[in-house]
Amino acid sequence: MWWLILEAAGAFFIFAFIVWWTMFSGRKPDPDEILQNQPENPQANTRNDDSGKPTSL
Repeated sequence: MWWLILEAAGAFFIFAFIVWWTMFSGRKPDPDEILQNQPENPQANTRNDDSGKPTSL
């Protein structure tokens, strides 16, 4: 009887570990999606004067 309870508990904990492991892995973003979400010109959001130093907004 104890062997069945021990085996059922072991199977439950293995099942719970697999579910926990896959819950937090998530879907990894594709490299194409990362490239599509980036702006074309990364310097477009900064304002520079003639000296090349960023100006305060």
